[in-house]
Amino acid sequence: MAPELGANFLAPWAVYQGLHDQYGDVIALITSALPPLLWSLYELAKTRRVDALSVLIIASILFTVGATFMGGSARLIQIREALVTGLVGVMFLASMALKRPMIFYLARATMARNTAQGAAQFEALWAREGVPQLFRLLTLVWGAGLVVQTAIMCWLAIIWPISRYLLIAPVIGYGIIGVLMAWSLWHMANRRGGAVLLGATRPE
Repeated sequence: MAPELGANFLAPWAVYQGLHDQYGDVIALITSALPPLLWSLYELAKTRRVDALSVLIIASILFTVGATFMGGSARLIQIREALVTGLVGVMFLASMALKRPMIFYLARATMARNTAQGAAQFEALWAREGVPQLFRLLTLVWGAGLVVQTAIMCWLAIIWPISRYLLIAPVIGYGIIGVLMAWSLWHMANRRGGAVLLGATRPE
């Protein structure tokens, strides 16, 4: 995990620290966004798959690039980047109106990568008792959680110095994601349909 941690945590901070005195906050902040973006593109190139998960990652990258290069003050750029996560959360919540919520397709894409049977086996899970309700609840909680995370990141972008935000805010963001994942696993293990889903998504 060292390369991923370096690209997403230390590299943005180091790039900003190395450039802001000479080029100013805006240029340094825009340049600091490159390491995590390049790492995400590298990860996508390794999988060589176009599925729901890849589409979501690509969309997030494009939104982040657009938010960064729209310009403005350094704090405005930080807020725009944070809003990308909020947009994903809103997409999750909006998908509650669909026949199958967004997390179902993301989980199916993950299973297709991790198991030999792939998406076909996962489709059969939808008919199991309690599974549709479980996916809808997961989508609701994750959507709300990502929106809350965005609100926290925007607030920190306003009150914190840029260098502190670049170093500590990703830790807080990943911490919130970790809490959501831990809750999801706990809830699936203790709810009807969840044990079936956990067993099906376990890599072979």
